[in-house]
Amino acid sequence: MTLIAFGINHKTAPVELREKVAFSPDAMVEALKSLALNTGADESVIVSTCNRTEIYAQAENLTGAALTKWLAEFHQAKADELGLNSYIYQQDDAIKHIMRVACGLDSLILGEPQILGQVKQAFVSAKDSGVIKSDFERLFQQTFSVAKRVRSETDIGSNAVSVAYASVQLAKHIFSSLKKSNVLLIGAGETIELVAKHMHEQGVESLSVANRTLARAESIAKPLGASTLTLTQIPHHLKDADIVISSTASQLPILGKGLVERALKDRRHKPMFLVDLAVPRDIEAEVGELDDAYLYTVDDLQQIVEKNLESRQHAALQAEQMIDQQAQQYLQWRQGQTSIDVLRDFRQQSENQRDTLVAKALNQLADGKEAEQVIKELANKLTNSLIHAPTKALKKAAMQQDNKNMSLLQDALGLARASDSSK
Repeated sequence: MTLIAFGINHKTAPVELREKVAFSPDAMVEALKSLALNTGADESVIVSTCNRTEIYAQAENLTGAALTKWLAEFHQAKADELGLNSYIYQQDDAIKHIMRVACGLDSLILGEPQILGQVKQAFVSAKDSGVIKSDFERLFQQTFSVAKRVRSETDIGSNAVSVAYASVQLAKHIFSSLKKSNVLLIGAGETIELVAKHMHEQGVESLSVANRTLARAESIAKPLGASTLTLTQIPHHLKDADIVISSTASQLPILGKGLVERALKDRRHKPMFLVDLAVPRDIEAEVGELDDAYLYTVDDLQQIVEKNLESRQHAALQAEQMIDQQAQQYLQWRQGQTSIDVLRDFRQQSENQRDTLVAKALNQLADGKEAEQVIKELANKLTNSLIHAPTKALKKAAMQQDNKNMSLLQDALGLARASDSSK
């Protein structure tokens, strides 16, 4: 059996190509059945996210070219373009790749946790589609096991590695609990959208999004149950904010020293935490001079992110060692299964030879042939049948002067070696 991990991801292919070969959840059952029918895949799992589309498949004589051709035809894409932007791992390398993906070591953000859930869902879909057998059942259960170990025994996911997440973690560090904090987000771009989601995940109950265009602010706020306001309304609401995080494309500051100073006075100097993620700045640098105003810039957070990324990279080295151990355990199990299959086939073959010859002997007895002659013929034919393959193997090893295989065959057949008999 050949095990292959084939795919494209954020490192190898542009978003236009990744979009073209992505699989929707509704199409997954059809895709798995088509994959088995057209490539002969005995077992398969398809992982499809915004950053990757990967096919894990196993079959006799399976090739990366066959998977490339199938993926191109299924999505009506160009096979040569896929070939230039894809990667292929086989056997041991494929096993380690599957485990690295599930552990977040191959993600856009090192150690991100979402990919494990996505791989689990892909496995469940494949299992429900009937394309999972014992090998993949064992492989993916061990993959999930090592991913759990990496998550619990290393710091791979404990530190923020995006400025959006770092700003929320820093706020959490200062306020300990964000649930009762009043949070004001200024802007409506991708960064603020991420900050809003992280704040919601932390249980923030009072969240407001301010933007020049109210409709854009509402697109972020509504799914999270947050409120919205325009930039012109900020002076009236700033006094209520414990945490202010801003990221706009404005060429001029949104919050000046005077505005923040008045808000602090209205707050009776209750501290305010401000994070400016914009370039150029949204918050005047002089705000940091005010008592009770704690201002951080994108540069401050970038230093935190870089330090945390170093920590994650160290954790990734630990994770690689765990993956090597888990992959080796799976390979040992797989080799054991192969041995069991070989023994079963050998026994079945021997029993078939016996049954054929016994049936022939019984027919001869029924026809009145002498019993002694029948028994001798049966014994000779059974002996010749059973020693035929070992005899060929012994002759081949002798002719090729293959001492290693000769010794193995002698041990397997219980034959004394020349060196042993002379003792």
